[in-house]
Amino acid sequence: MSELKKVVIDGTEVEVDGAMTLIQACEVAGIEIPRFCYHERLSIAGNCRMCLVEVVGGPPKPAASCAMQVRDLRPGPEGQPPVIKTNSPMVKKAREGVMEFLLINHPLDCPICDQGGECDLQDQAMAYGVDFSRFREPKRAVDDLDLGPLVETHMTRCISCTRCVRFTTEVAGITQMGQTGRGEDAEITAYLGETLDSNMQGNIIDLCPVGALVSKPYAFTARPWELTKTESVDVMDALGSNIRVDTKGREVMRFLPRNHDGVNEEWISDKTRFVWDGLRRQRLDKPYVRENGKLRPASWSEAFAKTSAAIKGAKGLVGLVGDLAPVEAAFALKNLIEGQGGVVECRTDGAHLPAGNRGAYAGTASIEEIEHAEAIMLIGTNPRLEAPVLNARIRKAWARGANVGVIGTASDLTYDANHIGASPVVLDELLQRDHSAVAEKNSVIIVGQAALQRPDGAAILSAAMKLAESTKSSFMVLHTAAGRVGAMDVGAVNDAGMNAVNTADVIYNLGADEIEIADGAFVIYQGSHGDRGAHRADVILPGAAYTEEQGLFVNTEGRPQLALRAGFAPGEAKENWAILRALSAHLDAVQPWDSFAQLRQALVKDVPHLAQVDEVPQNAWDIPQGGVISDTPVGSAISDFYLTNPITRASEVMARLSADARERAAVKLAAE
Repeated sequence: MSELKKVVIDGTEVEVDGAMTLIQACEVAGIEIPRFCYHERLSIAGNCRMCLVEVVGGPPKPAASCAMQVRDLRPGPEGQPPVIKTNSPMVKKAREGVMEFLLINHPLDCPICDQGGECDLQDQAMAYGVDFSRFREPKRAVDDLDLGPLVETHMTRCISCTRCVRFTTEVAGITQMGQTGRGEDAEITAYLGETLDSNMQGNIIDLCPVGALVSKPYAFTARPWELTKTESVDVMDALGSNIRVDTKGREVMRFLPRNHDGVNEEWISDKTRFVWDGLRRQRLDKPYVRENGKLRPASWSEAFAKTSAAIKGAKGLVGLVGDLAPVEAAFALKNLIEGQGGVVECRTDGAHLPAGNRGAYAGTASIEEIEHAEAIMLIGTNPRLEAPVLNARIRKAWARGANVGVIGTASDLTYDANHIGASPVVLDELLQRDHSAVAEKNSVIIVGQAALQRPDGAAILSAAMKLAESTKSSFMVLHTAAGRVGAMDVGAVNDAGMNAVNTADVIYNLGADEIEIADGAFVIYQGSHGDRGAHRADVILPGAAYTEEQGLFVNTEGRPQLALRAGFAPGEAKENWAILRALSAHLDAVQPWDSFAQLRQALVKDVPHLAQVDEVPQNAWDIPQGGVISDTPVGSAISDFYLTNPITRASEVMARLSADARERAAVKLAAE
């Protein structure tokens, strides 16, 4: 670490790390410096010149505070700390000059621009702009780019801050964007007119400080001041990215990322950002019952009567917890089904996750540890598809010099990885080696669901944990289902597992749409969308989606987080816990809570660590019994990144992205 240096900023003396830039030092002193090109998570470009400050005793011109470090400042003649002024007449004049140049070619699109109301250029022009222009020449215009179905471009508004180029190159790991030309001919463009091939490209919309890059699906639908903003968490993958849900009336209009250094920094995947149209389509808004082979609308009392009659007469009763179920719903279902003599299971994909052993299903590593790792081992996982934002963390570690090893299917991860083998048998071989060199480094082993869903999943998990112990590595299980860790925490698992489904005569399906249920059983489906589970159901109880009810979700590292309600469920649909509470009264087994607060109190009493919201609990290290690992190559846990749950399958945007991805992946044949 660099030595601390004293510096006087606008009369206030602060002591900061000498490696800090002046713009960071000013933030420590509580002074905000205007900027367009500088972003704390991207490399420094120093090309907008909006962040100019005056260095007293330095050069007779203002200095770019984003590109100058504190240790480069000269002390005063008698060794006094260097002095910086951020509001002197020189600085004000310089910033006004920069703003005038930026606006020379900028069109007056504010009334029709989607960025209007949350535009950095608008905000800075209020502070440093003038009410006239000395520029009389015609403004230049630039052709718009086609970057694909997500990002709409208006390149005439571009101020060449290059944030989009740096993000796609450094964080997303693609090389399609760059800047060509010089002077007035300089423009941001795409290589050979290609569209962007990344599942994190939507972040350039947030990064763009003007309206040059805006959201194509959201275009012209709402203004920022019309929206109600709710802080929540994402459930499209198990990372638990922090998001903001913007609603207009009852409709969700968009999802934006919230900053959380421990989870998603300030990035989200495209699936998280653009899935909102799936919340409007194919929704279940009233109960249904099957009569003569066909589903017909019914009242709640009729649906409950049919459901309770089936459960009371069940010889084999099984409750299935779906991938998007909040912890409270899983807990309520477990109490209800086990009270009726049934069994509950959340591992609907057959993953070999040991019940009660939190160190084995939630791991011991935190997401934040990954970027400081010097060695990372991926076993049966493709984080680019399973958790794109986590993949960006691994890429950050790789860019800092970390070695990445892969056991499983080789694929493009956006960084160089050493492919150790396609079959997990190599784990047995690795366990025989001397790991003293690796044990001295920070290292992480990440096991994916593709490795755990196999018949030998328990043996792979055991071997991976033994390898983590011998290399002194942190251990992480990368889940694909947002509700899985929370459901494991409340004990929604059973030794009979998914085998009980085949022999059950009544199945209560809480939003598990990824499985096929054979004919014969009576199926009660509780969920938000008319997906596979609803088609197989004999009774449908319409539930709320993740933006329509409060709930706890525990992410892949074991961190409980709160999802807050942003709107209300459509029609007669109800919150999931409330449906289960009402049903319990029909079964003459009333659950001991009448409100959501009472349910959460009972939950926390049963599972105390769920009260530690936004904290990663320390998990006990207990290696489960292993077995024999087969030499079958590891497959993939996700076949289509864009169509992984009922909400994505109802989304037109996701369907378009999925089709484009398949087209790109298809082998191109030359014309004969």
